[in-house]
Amino acid sequence: MLFSSIEFIFLFLPVSLAGYFIISRLLGENARLVWLALCSIFFYGYWKLGYVPLLIGSVVVNYTIAHFITKFTAGESLKKPKALRFLLVGIAFNLSVLGYFKYIDFAIDNLNALTGASLGSFDLVLPLAISFFTFQQIAYLVDSYKGIVARNSFLNYFVFVTFFPQLIAGPIVHHKEMMPQFVRRTIGTLRWKHLLAGGLIFSIGLFKKIVIADHFATYVELGYASHDQLTFWDAWIATLAYTFQLYFDFSGYSDMAIGAARMFGIRLPVNFFSPYKALSIQDFWRRWHMTLSRFLRDYVYIPLGGGRRGNGRVAANLMTTFLLGGLWHGAGWTFVIWGAIHGVALVIGRVFAGVGAQLPLIAKWALTFAVVHFGWVFFRADNIDQALDILTIMFSVTPEMLAGPSTAVFDGGKRALVELLVVLAAVLALPNSMQLSKDVRPLWKTILGGILFGVACTSMVASRSQVFLYFNF
Repeated sequence: MLFSSIEFIFLFLPVSLAGYFIISRLLGENARLVWLALCSIFFYGYWKLGYVPLLIGSVVVNYTIAHFITKFTAGESLKKPKALRFLLVGIAFNLSVLGYFKYIDFAIDNLNALTGASLGSFDLVLPLAISFFTFQQIAYLVDSYKGIVARNSFLNYFVFVTFFPQLIAGPIVHHKEMMPQFVRRTIGTLRWKHLLAGGLIFSIGLFKKIVIADHFATYVELGYASHDQLTFWDAWIATLAYTFQLYFDFSGYSDMAIGAARMFGIRLPVNFFSPYKALSIQDFWRRWHMTLSRFLRDYVYIPLGGGRRGNGRVAANLMTTFLLGGLWHGAGWTFVIWGAIHGVALVIGRVFAGVGAQLPLIAKWALTFAVVHFGWVFFRADNIDQALDILTIMFSVTPEMLAGPSTAVFDGGKRALVELLVVLAAVLALPNSMQLSKDVRPLWKTILGGILFGVACTSMVASRSQVFLYFNF
């Protein structure tokens, strides 16, 4: 059930909200959590009922393991090794399930290529949200071992993992910022400021997805499908369209998730903060998919040693972290290369910072945006050859090409370029959704939200919304 669908906006969300506040008022805390759990299971099962047992089973197994980890961690130090064994079992369980569904066919294909074998693939359908709820629960297990997780009821934990606004594609939430909210006494009280703020954020996200991301998707699909016919200008239109499609698609989803949760009085963590304004790759990752960046920093980079050792070790830690981050996004060498591009860029950035090298602000921005943009070519490409073909065309400059936009694949190439430039200017000049929703008291913000919502719904009726890109990961 897409956030950007008639079913969600006009049926599921209003019913779940009304039921939540009515049940909270009449029956209390546990009943409202049960309602949220049931709504979340229905939301997940609407896509594919057969994978609901996988989600529930994952939650039950992880909660049980966390219970034993907490039990042994809280006891005398002699029991700490038992807690560690449970932690390792829990991590192995989660990675095994994720590996089976997401990476088994990738491993078989590469084994066949290396050995000449002809092993058959499983052709598995990737369970929705498996990467997100797996990482979320691994973090919970690790923090349980560190002794920084209080004992929680199974119901509270279940809602923490399955809460439908963030279940499918994040943000990747942390127990300490979510679980206390679910049991707060005032959380079940209807408050108009939460509805207004949530509605504004949701409307901004809906507009981003329907009006901008889905529009640019048409350029992307045509351009990458016809990559061998692209001209210089076609290639730049297709790749820039994807750079903005991905941003508005995923940040739009995150806005809708944050907005929907806010209507319930729940605050999800910010996931985007104007990443295309970044002045370095490090700055970019402080702004892009911020909850994934936090997870990779806290549970991969720092345990590897972080930045506390020599330059060589720090570089290796950065590369390992981003290669794994690339693989998390997808089982393919294009994702590994994308992760490597960002890892190398971060290493180079540290070297330049270490010698005190400085560039003008505009140069910092242009260089950062270029690295991000060229990385997205691999991220989107079906294979490495396609990515290299497109990049080759992008840098095949001739005097005729410089004479003016000449396109073979796209009709109205000049219009597409103007649209891309307008969106770039808007991204750089306008406040983001989090800044806009900080204070929702001004009437003009309510009017703005209503206009964006109306335009998005009109477009949604006219053309069916596409699936969010991060559903693939």
